[in-house]
Amino acid sequence: MMTNALLPEKITVSYATRILTGAATLWLVVATVGQWLFGIYIILFYGKATVTGDFERWNKVLPHGYVEGDWKGNLVVGIHILLAAILVIGGPIQLIAPVRNRLPRFHRWLGRLYVITAIVVSVAGLIMVWTRGSVGDTVQHSSISIQAVYIILFALLAIRYAKARQFAKHRAWALRLFMVVNGVWFFRVGLMFWLVVNGGPVGFNPETFTGPFLTALSVFTYAIPISLIVLEMYLYARQKQNQAFSYFTSALIFLCTIIMGIGIIGATMGMWLPRL
Repeated sequence: MMTNALLPEKITVSYATRILTGAATLWLVVATVGQWLFGIYIILFYGKATVTGDFERWNKVLPHGYVEGDWKGNLVVGIHILLAAILVIGGPIQLIAPVRNRLPRFHRWLGRLYVITAIVVSVAGLIMVWTRGSVGDTVQHSSISIQAVYIILFALLAIRYAKARQFAKHRAWALRLFMVVNGVWFFRVGLMFWLVVNGGPVGFNPETFTGPFLTALSVFTYAIPISLIVLEMYLYARQKQNQAFSYFTSALIFLCTIIMGIGIIGATMGMWLPRL
């Protein structure tokens, strides 16, 4: 009688877990497509400008991205852009289970490249924000600087647990690293979602790139990343196997996926393709 009484609960929890896994898988598929589109855009836009010597074209996207005569600063920006392409293309590959399981050596070497690249990009980003100037206000600059600290810390922890062969902890920190590394991408996608839904800029000045919406978006993308909070909820739901919490987390992930998908379409059609 006790076994029969527990059986329905076990089936329900298993179903909730499958829903949670499905939500996470769908999120990853949509994020991968969006990130690879962004990576292709980076390569084509900046690659073409670099090959043709039209470095001034960088400034259409990055204010003060190219400064004539400042070869050191320009080199830092160029490295930052190149490595950013590696991150958005290589990052999703690291999360694909068949790649990890069937190509472990490739996974390890790409992981090393990803971690090193993340650290270098973070340091270069800090240099760009605080020495070259950037659009936005102090809150935005401070928030993205906090994100850089997250990236470096999470990268070191991912390396530590990989070396210690504590792979469950390594995967958790690698996932956290993935979320904060893609903060700039989440910011762009979130901004484009907002523009699509509102039909234009609302809550901020597009000329100065300041305003309450952008302040909130930068804080909750960089300093207190919603992506990281949702990830922690997902990891907790997987561990605790609580039916109600799993359903709630799944619904939240589905919502995030819809927002992200709309933002990706908006960014692709309104920002990336027109610049090519």
